[in-house]
Amino acid sequence: MNILNLILAIFLPPVGAFLQVGLTKHFFINIILTLLGGVPGIVHAVWLVVTEKTS
Repeated sequence: MNILNLILAIFLPPVGAFLQVGLTKHFFINIILTLLGGVPGIVHAVWLVVTEKTS
């Protein structure tokens, strides 16, 4: 887990999600969740950073 990705996932959820998974469905889901409310986007981005393996 990269600490920079985790910090970005908290303060800028779509950026943190993009750096972790790229332009996948999870990135677009995170944008929608962030627009619906900040907290769901943060939770999703942090979850991506903690669970996804970088290739």
